[in-house]
Amino acid sequence: MTQEIHGTVAAGFEAVREEFAAFVAGELPDYEGQLCAYVHGRRVVDLWAGDGAGADSLYGVYSSTKGAAHLVVALLVQDGTLELDRKVTYYWPEFAAEGKGTLTLRELISHRAGLVGTDAGFTPDELSDDRAMAERLADQKPFWRPGTAFGYHALVIGALTGEVVRRATGRSLQEIYQERIRAPYGLDFHLGLPAALEPRFRSVQPMAPTPKQQAILDAAPTGPHTLASIAFNAHVEGPGTLVDYANSRTVRAKGPASAGGVAAARGLARMYAAAISEVDEKAPLLKPDTIAEVGQIHSVGYDLVARAHRSYGLGFQATADTWHPFLGAGAFGHSGAGGSQAFADPRSGLAYGYTRRRMAFPGGAAPENNQLVKAVHTAALATTTRQH
Repeated sequence: MTQEIHGTVAAGFEAVREEFAAFVAGELPDYEGQLCAYVHGRRVVDLWAGDGAGADSLYGVYSSTKGAAHLVVALLVQDGTLELDRKVTYYWPEFAAEGKGTLTLRELISHRAGLVGTDAGFTPDELSDDRAMAERLADQKPFWRPGTAFGYHALVIGALTGEVVRRATGRSLQEIYQERIRAPYGLDFHLGLPAALEPRFRSVQPMAPTPKQQAILDAAPTGPHTLASIAFNAHVEGPGTLVDYANSRTVRAKGPASAGGVAAARGLARMYAAAISEVDEKAPLLKPDTIAEVGQIHSVGYDLVARAHRSYGLGFQATADTWHPFLGAGAFGHSGAGGSQAFADPRSGLAYGYTRRRMAFPGGAAPENNQLVKAVHTAALATTTRQH
């Protein structure tokens, strides 16, 4: 039975709906997801599919949360409250322990601290609490000499930069996000989901790999003491799964800034639209110089945790180099382990958000984003050309 595609697209974006429908038709029968995009601050794509899904359904978006967290940091840098080339210890003196005293905020936010986890790991309660993680991390010896290499700080980067924010402002990153970004723009993207919105949350469903995909997973190099295991807290007894993490009410309520966010695709796309464009007569959150700074590549090459080529700007993934090479230079955003993808492409004016309920193989931005982003970007360029 073919699933119905709900929602609308603007004139010139009909091919995006066709691409989304084609993917949904060939996907698992229980597919559920959303796709939204803005161009120069105007919503042009708003689609969803799945039994019981709606435009306002909310999903665990894992590391797409990092985009919201580091948009807060970008605003504070733009304000002059934070300075990228100051040492982290200027804001957080205790961070100097175990040889970390020379690390700058710029290096920290670019995944260069070597502080991807702790030797003993975190409890589930600690994983939901950024301040608890930050306190543990301050005492941890880094896993490589800070500043000399980079690796994905998957579950802790939001706690680390969030502690800098708290020390500099006296307020949590989540509070500033709510006040300056989420509330003013009416974003359906939450770092701390209110209990009243819980009925809209759609619990994450585990990955359902094909036999061929399962064979790839089984052949992947693993070990209890690898950097990847430490970064994903898999080196401790009974750590729980990523599915358990997003489905935890405690995680959703506290909204840890690395991976605890909950969003609809509308919220993801609208946040990036607000970052770079006028939206509903509100000025862009970021000035051109700040947009260029956060999208500039700071770490590129072999990621010691991912064991693959990766590129990072300031807290954001360098989306064109990491995921979609046809995007403009300076595109910035973040994907999530469940398959979500979100970014801004300042050169085309495109802001994109995608969610799905069932985790995608092999993790990170779901493969269908390749074709969906291409379709949206092609239409965005064509409509912009016609308008000019």
